[in-house]
Amino acid sequence: MRRLSAATLGPAALPSYDRNAKAIGILHFGLGAFTRAHQAWYTDRAMETAGGDWMIAGVSLRSTSVGAQLNPQNGLYTLAEQASEGMSLRIIGSIAQVILAPEEPDRIAALLAAPTTHVVTFTITEKGYCRDSQGGLDRAIADDSSIYRYLGQGLALRREAGATGLTLLSCDNLADNGRQLERLLLAYLNARDPALAAWTQAHCTFPNSMVDRIVPATTQEGRQSVENELGLRDEGAVLTEPFSQWVIEDRFAGPRPAWEQVGVQIVADVTPFETAKLRMLNGAHSALAYCGLQAGHTFVHEAMGDPALRVLVEQLMRQEAAPTIEAAAGQDLDAYADALVQRFDNPTLNHRLMQIAMDGSQKIPQRWLATLEAAGQQGRPCPALLTALAAWLRHVQGEARLVEDPRAPELADAWRTHGREGIARAMFGENGLMGSVWQPSDAALESLTARL
Repeated sequence: MRRLSAATLGPAALPSYDRNAKAIGILHFGLGAFTRAHQAWYTDRAMETAGGDWMIAGVSLRSTSVGAQLNPQNGLYTLAEQASEGMSLRIIGSIAQVILAPEEPDRIAALLAAPTTHVVTFTITEKGYCRDSQGGLDRAIADDSSIYRYLGQGLALRREAGATGLTLLSCDNLADNGRQLERLLLAYLNARDPALAAWTQAHCTFPNSMVDRIVPATTQEGRQSVENELGLRDEGAVLTEPFSQWVIEDRFAGPRPAWEQVGVQIVADVTPFETAKLRMLNGAHSALAYCGLQAGHTFVHEAMGDPALRVLVEQLMRQEAAPTIEAAAGQDLDAYADALVQRFDNPTLNHRLMQIAMDGSQKIPQRWLATLEAAGQQGRPCPALLTALAAWLRHVQGEARLVEDPRAPELADAWRTHGREGIARAMFGENGLMGSVWQPSDAALESLTARL
């Protein structure tokens, strides 16, 4: 079977804009499946609708796989939306190239300094921000091939060239993600070049954003289904759901794509949307992951088919998370919960629970612990969240399966040291390993221990 490329695709299948005539306007760190199903999809449609030089150069920080998938295909790939009624395909043309960071650091710095580059975006996962247990910058990790090193080099060149500032836009599932990126990057720069830190603070912006689309890891079966529909082999194919949402704070340093013309919400305050997504969608997803794995399920839709887990998820979203959220005007949290249940039920996605369960120590502070703290201040118990938290604690014990988490050895050692009766307090009590997001009462810790 021939491989997808600009040469093998018919003219009707290629994007309507001239890719070769467009400059790179966006540099993206962390070009995984999510970005290809989300930001690159929005940008592709924005260029088709409103034009502009907004081709994306993707930076892979370590893995060679994305470059091997996309570069031989001229950056082209298929986005397959899966619903119960069938699959729809779109060829995405917004990615110009994929760069492997350790091999081409000078290329990255040059793109960051280029006058045609205006936006830098990130999907590097929670652990990519190199935070320590208290949320500050872990300098030992940050010094070693992190985004901060590349940004520091590129911003220095940009300042020397007299170029305008950049919009540095985090698209990761972190509460207040833009401000976190700003705080951590400035901490890194201040330790090395205070003048560059001052220039960055004065000229660059760090909008908060909220992203939402379920994008399972692409399997060989998924690639084969795309090949059967397309008639070409696409190693970069991405499968996703029809739903997508992107909310961005209106805080840009310069030009940007006309994203608002293709469904992106540009708003004054992202917080209500971000909080709903983190606490309701992501919180429910993590609960399904840990509780579902322990019940013997593999996929999200299978876990949702378990009556006990369905009740748990409904309670978590509607009765525990939603009351902690100050909704924006027109934001209907009950309707949002209805939509989430429908999305979780989608049987065509095969979203693996193990994929969601990865890196839990980096995710549960904003997905669960913030809800527990807010609910506690309101005097409301959260039995569903405590049940999910107990499932996570059993998961990180590491006895049933491999734990993919940057703190896995530390968490397993805590279990060996404190045992079942002491692990809850060691994790979440005063000076607990999971920080200070949640200040549990003795009764809450006892209730959590009883669930172990």
